[in-house]
Amino acid sequence: MPGPVPEEPSTGSGSEVVLSDVMGRDRSINLFAGFVRDIESASLRLDDSCHNTTVLAPLNSAIERLPRKPWEDPRDYGALGPNAYEGEDGHERAQRNLRRFVEVHMIPANPWPAGEKVKAIGDDQDIWWEEMDGTKLIQPGNIEVVSIASTVTNGQVWILRSVRNYA
Repeated sequence: MPGPVPEEPSTGSGSEVVLSDVMGRDRSINLFAGFVRDIESASLRLDDSCHNTTVLAPLNSAIERLPRKPWEDPRDYGALGPNAYEGEDGHERAQRNLRRFVEVHMIPANPWPAGEKVKAIGDDQDIWWEEMDGTKLIQPGNIEVVSIASTVTNGQVWILRSVRNYA
């Protein structure tokens, strides 16, 4: 009987497991994984074994608790009214906002040592993580890392209890 398939194949196997292969494995983050699939630049990065990334994937429950959908921006409604996301222009606005949401949850580094300040792909703010009482916390914001769901050739998927500020 064959053993389990390793998540990280040995080098030279010709079939490296990359982040795009594992994003949909954990049902607790499938909303975020779906958003990633909808953003071409994010999908391509996670499919590229040459670009290491730490994906900070919020739990479905964290996304569901948001006061608005990740593709909505109150400024759009303020400027354009209730039909801000209607038609082709509205679709493009929604895609831009969703890309911003996804990219602030993607760190262009892995490994990512504790205390090392980096900028997320879609953000100018320095972020880092630290460990307090055995719990990893993303800073700023004290966002709890629930677990590290996957470690593959080009990075890791960290599951977050809440979302990063993406406004």
